[in-house]
Amino acid sequence: MRSPRAFATTTLAVALTLAACSAAKSEPETTLTGGTPTIGPIEQKTAAERQPFTIAFGGDIHFEGALRGRLNNPKTALGPISRVLSRADLAVVNLETAITTGGTPAPGKQYTFRAPASALTALKAAGVDVASLANNHGMDYMESGLRDTLASIKRSKFPVIGVGKDDDEAYKPFRATVNGHRVAVIGATQVLDAEFIQSWTAGPGKAGLASAKNEARLIQAVREARKNSDTVVVFLHWGTELQACPNPAQSSLAPKLARAGADVIVGGHAHQLLGSGYLGKAYVNYGLGNFVFYNWGPVTGKTGVLTLTIDGRKVVKDVWTPATIQAPGLPVPLRGAAARQAIADWKSLRSCAGLSAKP
Repeated sequence: MRSPRAFATTTLAVALTLAACSAAKSEPETTLTGGTPTIGPIEQKTAAERQPFTIAFGGDIHFEGALRGRLNNPKTALGPISRVLSRADLAVVNLETAITTGGTPAPGKQYTFRAPASALTALKAAGVDVASLANNHGMDYMESGLRDTLASIKRSKFPVIGVGKDDDEAYKPFRATVNGHRVAVIGATQVLDAEFIQSWTAGPGKAGLASAKNEARLIQAVREARKNSDTVVVFLHWGTELQACPNPAQSSLAPKLARAGADVIVGGHAHQLLGSGYLGKAYVNYGLGNFVFYNWGPVTGKTGVLTLTIDGRKVVKDVWTPATIQAPGLPVPLRGAAARQAIADWKSLRSCAGLSAKP
């Protein structure tokens, strides 16, 4: 395990730039070995030279309403859940907001989210290594907001997936070598308002989001990542709001991604937790729920961090760290009997998901 987030403070400043490089074996990328980040050529290590690594996943984050004040001190913006994220070798979340202070709100949209660039600083300080912007709020402030978003990402040098100046950039994975494993993380959204599907989806020469509705393009990205990665992760925005079981679109997409080469398929959107487990040899999570979110209740306030221990293509362990969202919208880890009950409840969600407890 690396030292307390030395990676987050020394390596993430270069990760976005490196992710834009080609995936050839001579490509430089972030490398973690015994907690010490190095930059150099990718070297395919033998199984004996690799050690398992951990990757933590959190759900939907925005900084609207009372949460906006948390950005006055970005270093502590996510509160106590940061300790859970920081313990993992990699941490991934969904940033459900446009990164802009301007732009034009999407016409007719009931909820539009935006946040200043300090949101990226807050994620980095909390131990997050990469965030996905591929979701149904990533372009809430339309094309002008997207231009601001891309500029903020470039200035911050913080890795953000699922968005880009064209489809090649939007579907491009974040890449890192962790304990000898070449890891690729792809972000995409299966949830887009019907009237914005065309205008928000990235294409050749067109800026936008990586859409899972374009299954062929997403599967192409997974297959390309599979060629030169030891572990392929697809981080999705998917599901039906306030529905506790996966919808047909999720149940259809997950096995397609697994056949294309994805080892881990996780995501959220439904504002509540859904089942998690194995689909054959692949690991699938259908719903991470809200995470840092201004609106919560008895169901929507249940959250947590999913931490997977991975060895190559094998997910050898899954750990759920349960939490509840408390004012002003921060996840606070549970302890004792409350945590044990929450873990049991989380495992029971697997029953309608068609997933197994073991591969």
